[in-house]
Amino acid sequence: MVDPTSSDRPTMAEIAHAAGVSLATVSKVWNGRADVSDRTRDRVEELLRVHGYRGRRQWHTEAAGTVDVIFSEIDCAWEGEHLRGIEAAAHEAGARVVVSSLDRGETARRQLLQRLRAGRTDGAILATMTAAGPLVAALNRLNVPVVALDPLRAPAGDLLSVDAANFAGARAATAHLLELGHRRIGLVAGLDQLLCSRARLDGFLAAHDEAGVPPDLDLVEHGEFDFPSGIAAGGRLLDRSVPPTAVFAMSDYMAIGVYEAARLRGVSVPDQLSVVGFDDLPGARWAAPPLTTVRQPLREMGALAVRTALGLAGGGVLDTQLVVRESTAPI
Repeated sequence: MVDPTSSDRPTMAEIAHAAGVSLATVSKVWNGRADVSDRTRDRVEELLRVHGYRGRRQWHTEAAGTVDVIFSEIDCAWEGEHLRGIEAAAHEAGARVVVSSLDRGETARRQLLQRLRAGRTDGAILATMTAAGPLVAALNRLNVPVVALDPLRAPAGDLLSVDAANFAGARAATAHLLELGHRRIGLVAGLDQLLCSRARLDGFLAAHDEAGVPPDLDLVEHGEFDFPSGIAAGGRLLDRSVPPTAVFAMSDYMAIGVYEAARLRGVSVPDQLSVVGFDDLPGARWAAPPLTTVRQPLREMGALAVRTALGLAGGGVLDTQLVVRESTAPI
């Protein structure tokens, strides 16, 4: 419960607890969103008034304020595509974007928190990282709206998030291979603990179930979402006594690694091995052969994260799309 005698400003989380609603609901009321019942709005507004809540709401004036985009690291095309969408949406809203990466150690983390405590941000996007722990707790104490973009693990509490339809995308990719007649389908999967890996594995299994084709779980290999993992996992699959006729890789980088593993063994794609990726990064169409893959709307995800951080949207899951090119063929 909010303590009205406390000299500290109440946090949005404390207001939510006192009102018996989610943090997202308080954020919607504070930012004037319409999708809240009148009764709930009245209760939250009364608590905001009584307890003198003075969080950041600068985007209702001429300038939209500042959005902090925080990565655990920036080292691949995913982050670049997210940032292109973030920049475009921020420009449209008149907002300033500050990008930080936490891979520079504890000093970088402390400097980030010091700047946030100075009240120099109006929303924070935690991009492709685990949206939990001390950083999220600190942001909540500072009344900073937090959005998880493409989170690695399930976001803490009722944190708003933006993600892609990983399950549906993997199901579509696998169904495509099954429709081409493939029955021994290898899977180059991400790490088990990652949210997207589990959803894509579930989609892979669901497609088999819907087709009445039992999956061969001995043909599942795991690794990082990178090129070396694709080479290693693809090699292990192709070195089996009875190798798969098709491989679904959970990232485009992995898929191109499978291409290389096939090339090293004299296996032709798609004549002897069909390959499907996941992401549709800019280089996928220029691969040899052009890669069949699942398009993640990475730029659109970045744009939605900005609008959510500014209180203009409520997060969500964006659709994926199978893009059929030249790396798959009938068996």
